[in-house]
Amino acid sequence: MTSKKPAAIPADLEAVLASLKRHGTKKTRDGFARYGIHTDKAFGVSMGEIQALGKRLGRNHELAAALWDTGWYEARLLASYVGDPARITSREMDRWCRDFDNWGICDTVCFCLFDKTPYAWTKVAKWSGHRDEFVKRAAFALLASLALHDKRTGDQPFLESLRVIEGAATDERNFVKKGVSWALRSVGRRNAALHAAALELSRRLAASPDPTARWVGKDALRDITRPAVTRRLAARRSKAV
Repeated sequence: MTSKKPAAIPADLEAVLASLKRHGTKKTRDGFARYGIHTDKAFGVSMGEIQALGKRLGRNHELAAALWDTGWYEARLLASYVGDPARITSREMDRWCRDFDNWGICDTVCFCLFDKTPYAWTKVAKWSGHRDEFVKRAAFALLASLALHDKRTGDQPFLESLRVIEGAATDERNFVKKGVSWALRSVGRRNAALHAAALELSRRLAASPDPTARWVGKDALRDITRPAVTRRLAARRSKAV
């Protein structure tokens, strides 16, 4: 018995691109610049519309690869929702990562697809030393995503990642330093033990003579010392006892 595909789901690349084009607006496209996303190949589709279309389509890795190769901003965002983390290859991840040219694509792909692959931790280590701004940001966006989503990994890899974070904390490029801070904050919010380690590193960075490291440390401290964060961690610790 074969299952029938719902008629409302676009079945091929051209149909999906046509759907994205229909949902695009000049207002949304013009608004991208306000968020630091400069692209000359965008339809102007809201993230809500992309997520809804991705949910209707489901996982379809052939379609994801085809969407990525179009170069359209929204098609690449959609690829992160329909790509299959069990089928994407290590080489394909590297190729997509080299195509990152803005934080929106970088963060969405890492947050929605790459962190679910078996290569995620390897890529954090590999990309964190890359010269390209968005490849390097991807390492820390991916680490932040793992800290938020990976429920199986123990503390040790995250503790070791703090050395990677500290090593990149002097990179003054805007999207790298913000990615480094995001990773540090996310590790620090994971549990009480990691919070203590992240707090120690944040304080050390906040006292650094390097202005970028100092910014990263202070930015992380503001977040992980918030009462809402400490209360949540205390509640988790109490529940675990």
